[in-house]
Amino acid sequence: MNTKKILVSLCTIAIALFLVATVSASGIANYTVIEVDGVNILDSVSVVAGETIAVKVYFTALADASDVRVRAEIEGDKVDVNAVSTSFDVEAGYTYKKTLNLKVPFELKDDLSDDVTLNIKIWNGDFKSEYKDLVLRVQRPSYNPVVKSITTSQSVRAGETFPVDIVLKNVGYNDLDDVYVTVGISILGVKKTSYFGDLVPIENCTKDCDEKDTVSGRIYLEVPYTAKAGIYTLEVEVTNDDVTYNVTKQILVENDLSENVVVMSTGKTVAVGENAEYTLLLINPTNSLKLYKIITASNGEISSSVDVAVVAVPAGTSKTVTVTAKARLEGDYNFDVSVFSSEKLVSQVTLNLKAEAKSVNPIVVLTVVLAIIFLVLLVVLIVLLGKKPQKSEEFGESYY
Repeated sequence: MNTKKILVSLCTIAIALFLVATVSASGIANYTVIEVDGVNILDSVSVVAGETIAVKVYFTALADASDVRVRAEIEGDKVDVNAVSTSFDVEAGYTYKKTLNLKVPFELKDDLSDDVTLNIKIWNGDFKSEYKDLVLRVQRPSYNPVVKSITTSQSVRAGETFPVDIVLKNVGYNDLDDVYVTVGISILGVKKTSYFGDLVPIENCTKDCDEKDTVSGRIYLEVPYTAKAGIYTLEVEVTNDDVTYNVTKQILVENDLSENVVVMSTGKTVAVGENAEYTLLLINPTNSLKLYKIITASNGEISSSVDVAVVAVPAGTSKTVTVTAKARLEGDYNFDVSVFSSEKLVSQVTLNLKAEAKSVNPIVVLTVVLAIIFLVLLVVLIVLLGKKPQKSEEFGESYY
């Protein structure tokens, strides 16, 4: 036990001497302390691949200097990441701290963990101090399912059932047990879930081994016939008891006829008390028979009705219904017609009725005028006929 403690102490001293030794003769920093996520770099720091770490650099300035910067870099096999501080000024003998954030590259293939190199540089135009080949242990995340691919059609038609192929890989440190994958389009209320089984972190079995780190599956989704044409977000969620992972993809939904109800004309103008008729076309674009129930709105000022309240529309066909409405008083009225299928509202249209005062028919007016004239003439005639002519006085001649 004592021997082990002595060896650890010697290693720590050796690393400290190495840090000091790497400072160039024209160095600007002294007594430098480097922490990764709050842990001293001398304490064998382990970080998680894909996460962002905070690298804190404490140093004492050896000289007065301006425009000093601090750089931190992680060297990977394929990818290098780095961060540089803004420029600042230092004065000799004072201690400074700078914090830099780095995203740990994910370069682990078949290993659960591996080492990467961290380099620190403090410099300006005249001075430079470097601390190279500082070792960081990089581990896989504890539980980390990743969707490697989502394969589906770029565009689908409303009412169509389409497949979604998913490739899932376990790139975490531990096994993933009882993995479920859910695919859906939330705004359309469409969702399906499938069981994908168990996944181990690394494919390390023989050819006949059932364990695997990658699995593929297919889930079918049906786009509603009522979905409007446009771009939708396809959502994929991977879950088990330990983790939830989400990813999305955009798909195009095409729909030449997204409405189940088409109104030939939404506005009518009639006289008060007269009926206005509206024609509604009920469309069934599905592959099965549909029953539509039509309900019209009425109130104290306007009444409305439909010629057929329940309509059966065969698959892939359409039928028309007639809505009748009339107003008791002059005015501009709106009323709703609701169409239900399987107790679900599939469409609601607003119709307009403009009621005007009853117009006077010129033919009727002319007829009445002529009738009055006829009656007047008839009365005059009767009066004239009713007068008897006076007898004229007869005078005879007298002869004497």
